[in-house]
Amino acid sequence: TARTNSSVNWWSLTNPPSRIVQSNIPQREKWARRYRERNLKQFVDLSTANRPDWITHVIWPETAATFFVSQNPVLRRAIAIVAPQTGLLITGGPRSERDPRRIMNALYAIDGAGAVVETFDKFHLVPFGEYVPLARYLPIEKLTGGKTGFTPGPGPRTLRLPGLPPVSPLICYEVIFPGAVTDPGDRPQWLLNLTNDAWYGVSAGPYQHLAQSRVRATEEGLPMVRAAYTGISAVIDPYGRVLQRLALNQSGYIDAKLPKPIAAPTLFVRAGDGVLAGMVAILWGVLGWVRRKNRRQTAQ
Repeated sequence: TARTNSSVNWWSLTNPPSRIVQSNIPQREKWARRYRERNLKQFVDLSTANRPDWITHVIWPETAATFFVSQNPVLRRAIAIVAPQTGLLITGGPRSERDPRRIMNALYAIDGAGAVVETFDKFHLVPFGEYVPLARYLPIEKLTGGKTGFTPGPGPRTLRLPGLPPVSPLICYEVIFPGAVTDPGDRPQWLLNLTNDAWYGVSAGPYQHLAQSRVRATEEGLPMVRAAYTGISAVIDPYGRVLQRLALNQSGYIDAKLPKPIAAPTLFVRAGDGVLAGMVAILWGVLGWVRRKNRRQTAQ
């Protein structure tokens, strides 16, 4: 088990401290009912082991809770014991509604009494993994387990959770979409990415996903916390620097305080892809001027 809690310049970090948990449970064992109790116990143990008193929140990765959290108060209270006093457990887990019947890949904020304080539904779903495009016309099933596809949420949202600055949650690969990670009308102070990159195995995938997360933090000028099931969990500052991380396929936790966001919105936040379009236009203009100049010189 790895732990990291001493590699940050604490004077620059003023926001509430959290414990980020990385279980490294194999994907093939994650959803198996015979392993559910063992898996949850591992998360609970990692959440409470040698935990300093200054930790105020605990963060688990995407679908760390492998049950319908809202509908199972017994298991919900069992995992809620990891929430620090007056703090929260933030975890990924499936969410369902009955009328109409829908299943969402969700984030839950749970207090120490087991009450669901807030939820957030993933809005960018993985084609053929979480749903089948044009399912009425394509006679194929999802590549992942289960016959029912997920229903997307309404889009980016800023959550206001007790004891935390306003946050924009991102589940899994939602973090790869530039300009689509925050609600432009309700700017957050940090980004939270819950993910399960176990699908990639030992490959470039988890490292590319982390790199994309760093780019989003830089574009938005916001710090980001990543909780990844098998890695790479990390704390990223608003300049894209990785302050703390847990390696791929390592079990452990990170105890960290949240870096400050950049005070003013970045150029990307204000102009979006217009920055790139402007740079391309300038480049084409310069190239056109050079070509015309060369033609005049050749004609002479």
